[in-house]
Amino acid sequence: MHDELKMKMEAFREKLVEMKGYLEIDAKRADLDALETAATDPEFWNDQNKAQVNIAAAKQLKLVLDPFDAISAGLDDAEVMLELAEAGEEDALAEAVSELEKVEEGFQSLEMQSLLGEEFDGNGAYLTLHAGAGGTESCDWADMLYRMFTRYAERKDFKTQIMDYQAGDEAGIKSVSVLITGPYAYGLLKSERGVHRLVRISPFDSQSRRHTSFVAADVTPEIDDDIEIEIIESDLRIDTYRAQGAGGQHVNTTDSAVRIVHLPTGTVVQCQAERSQHKNKAAAMKMLKARLYEREQDLKRQAVDQLYGDKGEIAWGSQIRSYVMQPYTMVKDHRTDEQVGNVQGVLDGNIDPFIEAYLKKSR
Repeated sequence: MHDELKMKMEAFREKLVEMKGYLEIDAKRADLDALETAATDPEFWNDQNKAQVNIAAAKQLKLVLDPFDAISAGLDDAEVMLELAEAGEEDALAEAVSELEKVEEGFQSLEMQSLLGEEFDGNGAYLTLHAGAGGTESCDWADMLYRMFTRYAERKDFKTQIMDYQAGDEAGIKSVSVLITGPYAYGLLKSERGVHRLVRISPFDSQSRRHTSFVAADVTPEIDDDIEIEIIESDLRIDTYRAQGAGGQHVNTTDSAVRIVHLPTGTVVQCQAERSQHKNKAAAMKMLKARLYEREQDLKRQAVDQLYGDKGEIAWGSQIRSYVMQPYTMVKDHRTDEQVGNVQGVLDGNIDPFIEAYLKKSR
């Protein structure tokens, strides 16, 4: 038993050295030191925006450094416990086994972080849901997905802000745009971009027939203002309208909501989160920059896909995931073949298995 644990510890130490180089731990630690030093400046809070950027960057670095340090400390503790066990100390062997189990869990967390290394993975995300054909049934499905994603955000301690909300005629949501902010929000949620399909017995059908509904999810990164995206004023059509929302939410009596159409691409963004038309326009322009950036990335991806014969286009009917509630219960991701039998658990925000499987396959 002792030899087996020693071999396991040695394998973990080799893996930790490998992860240290791959994740550039020393560079991240130097960056964190610089941020923490800057935070000690007496004038640090004079610029609130700069201070918040500093804090967010430090939090992102700690998401990698803290698990790494915990693994290193756990290995040290396990080694001490094993030495005590060899010296005849009671319960030390069980403690060593327990520490190594924690180390293994730590590696799983660290490996997840290693999958989030693309340019905007650490940023917030704009999530937009559009109900498909099917009237009330699809609007209700959009509402269910909206709840799923907001519950996921709560589990991750992310913040959410509704940017635009269009209620269904009878129930549910026609479309909704949400800004989700937190460490690696975009890196995690980018896997949800595509068409989501629901199969169930419709609660709106008096004959209790089975219905299939579709909702399109679009996910784009929140882009900093210093990212260069060229937008020509004459290419824009800007409309204002009265804000609306379910249960009085975001409702006011002035035409403060803003809709911007980028004429060359047909890209449309809307914002009614603020009571100020000026603030809504600024937020909508930021969303437009994010959409146009993601569109450019799509064009690049499609060019690569054509080289390899892989169609990566998101189109109605080419669902990425199916949520089946009748005649059996199963959620299946068609890109990774990941399956979960607990549909209600998934709809309550437990989508981590699908996100992890997508990131591993993408890497």
